[in-house]
Amino acid sequence: MRTGLGYDVHRLVSGRLLVLGGVTVPFEKGLLGHSDADVISHAVGDALLGAAALGDLGSRFPDDDDRWKDISSLKLLRQVGLLVRENGFEIVNIDATLVAEQPRIGPHVPRMRQHLAEALSISIEQVSVKATTTEGLGFAGTGEGMEAYAVAVVEETGH
Repeated sequence: MRTGLGYDVHRLVSGRLLVLGGVTVPFEKGLLGHSDADVISHAVGDALLGAAALGDLGSRFPDDDDRWKDISSLKLLRQVGLLVRENGFEIVNIDATLVAEQPRIGPHVPRMRQHLAEALSISIEQVSVKATTTEGLGFAGTGEGMEAYAVAVVEETGH
């Protein structure tokens, strides 16, 4: 068994959709980034790559490569899942935490879990998504941006 930790952060701006865990969440701002800037999917991808010692999202999908411009982060996550398996690992579970004051994501969590599970070809029971606030402290607390943390556990398959 191996564990990886993922982290991502993006600035909130007007004029962008807010995509979290593959779900477009109604909100007056969205996250700025080269792709759809889905901080949850990015943190999960980095956690998986870290668990398998396969680098990070930035090296695999650089933001100076137009192939990844405005791409759905679920497509990137699908590629990460395939890469992890090709290198002899199976995904055991994912646990992701969004750090943001608003919007409340509770109603969207079941769909986020489903989208992440489908992208990684695992069951929804293997995926946890939750959120917390910072009680108004820091850039997430002031609404300047959002961040996400994720932990991934993988198991070596021996091939």
